[in-house]
Amino acid sequence: MHDSDFPDDAAQSERTRATIRRYHLGWKQRDLEAVLALYHPDIEYNDFFQQRSMRLGELREYVASNLPRGPGELLEHVDRIRIDGHTAFLQYRFALQGSGGLACFRTGEAITVCDGLIWRVNEYATLVHEARPSGAGGGSRPATSRLGLSARQLSVLAQDLQDYFQRHQAFLDPELDLQRVAAATGYSRNQISHLLNQVLGQSFYRYVNQARLQYLLDGLQAGGDPGRIDELAFAAGFNSLSAFYKCFRERMGMTPRAYLQKISTRART
Repeated sequence: MHDSDFPDDAAQSERTRATIRRYHLGWKQRDLEAVLALYHPDIEYNDFFQQRSMRLGELREYVASNLPRGPGELLEHVDRIRIDGHTAFLQYRFALQGSGGLACFRTGEAITVCDGLIWRVNEYATLVHEARPSGAGGGSRPATSRLGLSARQLSVLAQDLQDYFQRHQAFLDPELDLQRVAAATGYSRNQISHLLNQVLGQSFYRYVNQARLQYLLDGLQAGGDPGRIDELAFAAGFNSLSAFYKCFRERMGMTPRAYLQKISTRART
């Protein structure tokens, strides 16, 4: 298939737009069959994030694993859909849960349409760190998935990991380890480690300690006794005060004592 096989005419952009609307609706409604029906038998699907090229026979599993997890789940488009003859250009982003709003994937797709069917999809994804607190580590290394996970699947993994921590509060156990989290969530240790280290830019234990700290802060906001903050730290799952104080300073930019004085002053005003 060559680009010369797709001569444009005056009405082609509108025909392309109509196909892209159906394609977008199929994804939005999580309708696997509707999406697959729009692929030409000779489709080329290139996921450059995974450095993977696929044909129609491989796309059922790929699309099924990348469809939205829930009804009404939408991508955040960062530009309007652009149509140029047979080609549609889409750009969107999705934030990564567990990054504190600091990391997201920016994704672009160039989709070639002819006779109402999709002949080619070129999909690109780039990890973007919006900002990074001092001492957080991670750097600006590229996040190329070597584990067979697309950018979308890594986003789902991040959401599943955060949901697990919020529902089960396993971080309250000071002996929590990566193997237990992997067994509970159904992901492999390598997949979770790749997400945390290569995408979110933090170790497993830093991720867990951030969850513990948030639990402690929520408790203080709900009226917990600030005079017992060391005991609250142990109750939140920290297994040493040095780890707690380090985590607190990195997150809040001050010591626990300074933070307690700040909120005490605010409460009196």
